[in-house]
Amino acid sequence: MSTLPVYRWRLAPEGLATRRQLRAAGLRPGGQEVVAQVERPRRRRPPLVAFLYRVDRAVPVRPMTSARWAALAAANQARRTCPTCGQDAGYVIPARLGECVPCAFPDSEPCAA
Repeated sequence: MSTLPVYRWRLAPEGLATRRQLRAAGLRPGGQEVVAQVERPRRRRPPLVAFLYRVDRAVPVRPMTSARWAALAAANQARRTCPTCGQDAGYVIPARLGECVPCAFPDSEPCAA
């Protein structure tokens, strides 16, 4: 088992980036393995860890196609639709409730149809 090099926060060498840094540059890891990690120390808690990837091996982000946009819109619509009353709640329904607020708490205001 090989161990990864560990760098302190903000002290990673040039040419390595986190997923977020890659994404901000329009790149993605593209299947490459993690080459190192960065740790940010915290008091009385375990450190925050971010994995690092090589920038020279990163590939461009795939563009959004019209089919992907349609699938994303359908998924977001499903998250807003109440399974009980079938109405668009106008917000993402909380997972812990499982239905819109008026259906979860019937003594509150009625659904806005």
